[in-house]
Order: sequence, then C-alpha cells, then structure tokens
Amino acid sequence: MYCTFVGNNLVTWRSKKQSVMARSSAEAEFRVEDLYYPHPLVQDILWASLHNVIEPILGHWPGNKLREKALCTVMQHVLNMLCCWIEDPNSEAFKLHIPRIIDYLWIAEDGMKMQGCNGSQLWDTCFAVQAFISTNLGEEYGLTLRKAHQFIKNSQVLEDCPGDLKFWYRHISKGGWPFSTADNGWTTSDCTAEALKAVLLLSKLLLETVGEPLDMGQLFDAVNVILSLQNEDGGFATYELTRSYRWVELINPAETFGDIVIDYPKSYMLLPGWHCRYVECTSSAIQALTSFKKLYPEHRRHEIENCISKAAMFIEDIQAPDGSWYGSWGVCFTYGGWFGIKGLIAAGNTYNNCPCIRKACDYLLSKELASGGWGESYLSCPNKVYTNLPGDKPHNCNTAWAMLALIDAGQVKLDTSGAI
Repeated sequence: MYCTFVGNNLVTWRSKKQSVMARSSAEAEFRVEDLYYPHPLVQDILWASLHNVIEPILGHWPGNKLREKALCTVMQHVLNMLCCWIEDPNSEAFKLHIPRIIDYLWIAEDGMKMQGCNGSQLWDTCFAVQAFISTNLGEEYGLTLRKAHQFIKNSQVLEDCPGDLKFWYRHISKGGWPFSTADNGWTTSDCTAEALKAVLLLSKLLLETVGEPLDMGQLFDAVNVILSLQNEDGGFATYELTRSYRWVELINPAETFGDIVIDYPKSYMLLPGWHCRYVECTSSAIQALTSFKKLYPEHRRHEIENCISKAAMFIEDIQAPDGSWYGSWGVCFTYGGWFGIKGLIAAGNTYNNCPCIRKACDYLLSKELASGGWGESYLSCPNKVYTNLPGDKPHNCNTAWAMLALIDAGQVKLDTSGAI
C-alpha cells in the first residue's frame, strides 16, 4: 500500500533541542508536499464561523443539550480509534481497535510508517493468477494456483454488514471482495470484478490442479454486488453508489486528498484541477461480467447486457479529447489507457469500429520513448498532464500497461511500421 513518512524515530534524537529543530524542519519540508488540495475560501469562512460564533453558543445551555445529542449520534457511527479513546480509554470499542494497529501503523528502520489499508493481498493475487493462466502454463504452477485459489475463496465477504445498512450508510457487501483480506470487510467494485475474473479462469482448469471451484451461489452473489454498484450514468465508483451532492466536496477538510467526500465515478469540475474518473473500476466490471456471461449466459442476462452497454458508453464519454483516460489508481495515463481499451474491447468493440479505441492507441503511441518503452512520472497524477520520468527513462510497469493495451486492441497487426 502507500506508506507515508511521518518523522524520525524519537529514540534516535539525542537531545530535546535537536529534536524540536529537526521536527520543525521536517514539518516545514513536508507541509508543502502534503498540501495536495488546498481548501477553498468557503472553508476558511465556515470554520471561522463555527469556532467564533457557533462554538460559544453550543458550549452553554441550552445549546449544550443539542451538542450532547449530536455527539452521541456521531459516536454511534465513528470508526476512528482516537475518537473512541477520547470518549473512554477503557471502552470495549477502543479495545477492539488495538489488535489491528499493526495493520496500518508501525515503526520501520527510517521512522514511523502508516497506510490506509491492511495491504493489497487480494488485488495482487488476482492479477498474479490472471498472469499465470494467460501463459497457458497453469498446470505447471498447479500448487501456486491452488493456494492462490484458496486465498481468493477465503477472502470473499460472505455476509452484509450487521444491522440496518441504511442506518450505518453501508452498501451491500455479501459476495464482494475487498482490497486485501476478508478482515478488511470493505468490498470494492474493481476488487470484486478482478476476483470474479480470477475464479472464473480457475474454474476452467482441472480440479486436481487448482481445487474445487467457487460455489455457484457465491458467483451469483459477486455478480449481484457488481450490478448493484453501477451508477445511473453507467460508471462505477469504488465502495458505494454516488449518493450525495458534489458540492459537499467544498467542505472536504483533508488537504492531502481530493475527491473523497462522496464516491463518484467521474470528474466533476467543481473546483479547479479536480479530476476523478474511475475508468478502472468501470472497465474491470465490464470485463468480469463479460467473462461471467460466457459461462452462465442465462443468469440475469438482460441486466448484465444492459450494464455492460451503459458502462462502455460511460468509458467513451469520459475519454479526454486527446484520446487519454486519467488513471486514479496507478500512474497514470498509461494505466488509465490500459483499462479504457480493455473495457471497450470486452464490451465488444474493436479497433476498426470504435473511434475511441483508435484515439487511445494513437495517444499511447505518441508517448512511446526513443528507447521503445514508456516511462511516466507520478507527477502526471497531481498535474493532470502526461509527464515523462526524468531523463526520459522507460519504466517496466508503464511499458507493460501500454503494450497490453495496444496488443489487446490489435494495433500491432495494423501497424506495419514496427512501432511496437
């Protein structure tokens, strides 16, 4: 996952004076880097009003009665360990957090590290399985695939979140897969789709090689989750449907993250520089449903076909005029291009009949380096402009994504110049 440098280990600091100086210097250095999305003026006005006007009112009777009720409601929904500790250090809620601290917070050799999830195990395993099987050497790696198959099956979420889903603001999760392990519990559209693709591929191999396939009912549950996550515009977000208004992003207090207050599948140009287009989630959903339809053609056939059609139109709609797609979960335009092309092809389009695929191929070819590879800098993500790595160095990942996209599009058969 994404590890963040927090600061030097306290044990290594030799004196209080040195530690204060080092800390101030580190904070000043990283404060600028961490200011990814400066908050708008409306937040300055809002927070100042709350602090100087509303806070004094709520601190005295009768406002404190309303405040007490509001805080009780907030604490019923809280997931933050620090809030539970402030409320009651001896509470059961706080104690339940403690065993999971090491999942996301630890001391490394160069300081404290943190991550937003307990890993990426399921995601990595699914792509590894797909890679193994694509070589047609599955039987030679039977033991590896058997263990991976079992892990994927064990990682599927088998029940919805307990209680009233509407009250807890939760989407259905039965049948889905999370980013990491079943303990994570938060299913996502693309992880569910990639896991479904993997288990469907494994089901085509011999039982003696990869073990028992996933139960049919669990496959149907996975399809149900995917179908339930499609928004009205045809796109897929990550954890849930888009169910609020885009203006609430104006009160996003996180200066290190943008486009996080609601889960929405495409860009809303409410603030300068916003660019949130989940071509990846939508593409994965198309690919998974297409694979499923080939093996179970009669199961919810009309719903699946309609879903695929709408999702493909969404991918075409969010393509930039230059033929690119912005990748939100990888670096960046090569990653988005790979998913965009794969999704459109899975939906039944081809290089010959789809202008979007041709534009996407032309875009990727325009970014090929003189060395023959592709090398895209992480700066493409914040700047929203394709940026090469320093020195125009190629990178294996960007090159692989571009090559996979161009090969799947059939561009190599059409280009006689030997560009790829």
